[in-house]
Amino acid sequence: MIKGLLLIAALVSVATTAGIVISLIPPTIDFFGRVSVGDFLTGTEWTALFTDPKYGVLPLLNATLLITVIALLVAVPIGLGAAVYLSEYANRRARKFLKPMLEVLAGVPTVVYGFFALTFVTPLLQDIWPGGEGPDFNNALSAGLVMGVMIIPTIASLSEDAMAAVPGALRDGAYALGSGKRIVSVRVVVPAALSGIVAACVLGVSRAIGETLIVAIASGNRAVLSFNPLDAMQTMTGFIAQAGSGDIPVQSFEYKTIFAVGALLFVITFVMNMISIRLVRRFREVYE
Repeated sequence: MIKGLLLIAALVSVATTAGIVISLIPPTIDFFGRVSVGDFLTGTEWTALFTDPKYGVLPLLNATLLITVIALLVAVPIGLGAAVYLSEYANRRARKFLKPMLEVLAGVPTVVYGFFALTFVTPLLQDIWPGGEGPDFNNALSAGLVMGVMIIPTIASLSEDAMAAVPGALRDGAYALGSGKRIVSVRVVVPAALSGIVAACVLGVSRAIGETLIVAIASGNRAVLSFNPLDAMQTMTGFIAQAGSGDIPVQSFEYKTIFAVGALLFVITFVMNMISIRLVRRFREVYE
């Protein structure tokens, strides 16, 4: 009975994924019956809800990747630094206090992060910007910075768990050879825990790409192909939120654009997870 319950629990995620794929396929096929895959993937204009619709998804994809990169530039150094400190430098009392406080950030609703980016981070950036007009009221930079703060607990907590699982004999051997704390942390513990660190970073990337409310509130809803993080732009999840919460008839062609964008988002995250699995297996084999 216990094995059966565990099997059911394991199959829930598989069934959920299959249900998502099944719900995406029919509307996506109908969409690509009228719009070619080439125009969809290479077009530079996205006006799906306008009177003169154009279905080039590059503006949405560009905004999604740009904001994700900004978030990673914030989250990866800070998250790994926090993980190294908690695993190798902090004493037991500090670890018991700091790790729960760090993980509290993971429980903050994303809508709070979105309004924090809009009402605090953006005005702060506009005040301290050294030259020019500074960021727009809605911009990709503030959305990326706050999204990076949001995924710091994910990267830090999982990376710290991976570092804590490194056998103490590796540390003791390095100390016996005369290595200091920094050398042991950077050249022994981090490489040995690299598979877990990679998994943590990929999970953070997946969460950043799929985040909706922060980008919908802070980055705006202008689907423009721009590489300037100071501009307002719309991500794939931002468009899905905008179109799904509007007055578009459910059976209309405009409504099916949501499923086309969602299918592309699903494919991106699926490919990322497949790559991460291969990387994790590779590094696990190296350090077994």
